[in-house]
Formats: sequence, C-alpha cells, structure tokens
Amino acid sequence: MTHLPIRQLAYFVPDVDAAAAAHSARFGSGPFFVMRHIPITASVHRGIKRPFDHSSAYGQWGDVMVEFVQQHNDAPSACHDLYPAGSGRYGLHHTAVWVEDLPVAIAEFEAGGMPLAQLSTTGFGTDFAFVDASATLGHMIELYEGGESLRGFYAMVRDAAEDWDGSDVIRELE
Repeated sequence: MTHLPIRQLAYFVPDVDAAAAAHSARFGSGPFFVMRHIPITASVHRGIKRPFDHSSAYGQWGDVMVEFVQQHNDAPSACHDLYPAGSGRYGLHHTAVWVEDLPVAIAEFEAGGMPLAQLSTTGFGTDFAFVDASATLGHMIELYEGGESLRGFYAMVRDAAEDWDGSDVIRELE
C-alpha cells in the first residue's frame, strides 16, 4: 500500500458543540462546521444493516482537520465498538485517509489484519469505511475516496481557518 497521509483526527464525544468549543478555546482550532443528523442512506456494521444516526463538527487544527462525532442512537456501530453505548467513555475514534479505490483499500487493510467494521453511504453519495485497527493502533481508520466534493469540503474548512478571528466558533451546515 502506498503512503497514505492522515487527513483527519476524529474524536467520539457526548456533545459535538461542547467538544468543538472546548477544543477551540484550548488549541485555537476552528471554526467548526456542524452537520447534525448526517443523512445516511445505507450502513452496514459487522455485516449487518444498522442505523447510524450521528452528528459531526469539522474544524482545522494546524495542518489536519479535526472532527468530533456524536452518535444519537444506541445501535451497534464502529463508534460503539470502541466506546460502548452507555459506558460514558469517549476519546480518539479514528484517523482518516483518502484512498484511490475504496473496495481495493478495504481488501488491502483486511489482508493486513484490519477488518472492515462499518461501510456507510451518506445522502450526498459519499461512501466511507471504518477499518478496525484497534488491535495494533487502538483506534479505527476511516477510508474514503478523495473525490472532488470531498476535497472541496476539506478546502472550505481549511480556508475558513486562515486569518480566522476566533468568532463564531460553531457554524451550522445543512
């Protein structure tokens, strides 16, 4: 597998707004763009179709995007694999990388001992996969193809951080 730079660090949290505000205050990251109840058209966790109701806040932290993820339901998921529903535990959930071909990358990671935990499709048509690297790295790795719309989203978040004055830390996405 070729070199895959980390594009994002993502944390599982109980409240995306509170986590983004606290991170921004402590580390100067942001602004954060929040998408609530991200539309998911399909989600398969460990081979079983399951609902994945979640919200995310995305901001820039130096050279990397930081994401805060909040799951609204107790259904099994890649989030709950590491942080079981009701446990009160939260923390680093995944790093994200862009791949050329998602099915090929999933197969390569699986061959390397990192099985597919979850494959989902957003209402915007973006497929993403969580491969389970917890046995070796302690977290998941999110894979997605870095297509034009995804690259544009990352650029928008990065550009918003340039010369940001620290106001309006939380910004809604629809």
